[in-house]
Amino acid sequence: MTGLAPMEMKLMFKRLSAFAALALLPALASCVSIGGSAEPPEQLITFTARETAPAGASSTGEVTDAIVVLEPEVEDRLDVNRVPVKVDATGVAYLKDAVYVDRPARLFQHLLAETLRARKGGLVIEGEDPGVLVSTRLFGRIIEAGYDAQRSSVSVIYDAVAIAPDGKMRQRRFASTVEGVPADAASVAPALNDAANDVVSQTVTWLTGK
Repeated sequence: MTGLAPMEMKLMFKRLSAFAALALLPALASCVSIGGSAEPPEQLITFTARETAPAGASSTGEVTDAIVVLEPEVEDRLDVNRVPVKVDATGVAYLKDAVYVDRPARLFQHLLAETLRARKGGLVIEGEDPGVLVSTRLFGRIIEAGYDAQRSSVSVIYDAVAIAPDGKMRQRRFASTVEGVPADAASVAPALNDAANDVVSQTVTWLTGK
């Protein structure tokens, strides 16, 4: 390349550099993905409380007067961020393009705690058991939170267990079903929220009498 003028050499180096950069693009694409290669889900599902404590609301008191809301137990098919679909008596699938923003058990725990704060007031502790004598501990198990393809319905079923400081225990099952729901994420999401709020409202009334 000694016979080339300086300007021609500079132009040639620019062309070679551009060619090398283009050649590297396929390799870089396999390593870097902006925004992810998969399409986002059509519907992100959460549980939004119908009853909420007003902004600025605060509660004080002794921890022995508090209610502790613990995360419900669930079986494996509900311990994911997908919406289960009951296909038949034994078959289970997951609803296309529908994803919970968090595990259903945690969303339900938040919903319970927020509804308790709004309706009862007082101290409501959400999370792990504080290990001290409190007014009430609310345990539970979510039996169902999904879609039934045969009935075109959404159901939420919750077994609540309340334990008083003296050790007295009481248990009750609460359920809510929304019928006539099309098998698509945009329809199932609000139906699930309605059913969850209904179950939580029943549970809070049973727990507090309010």
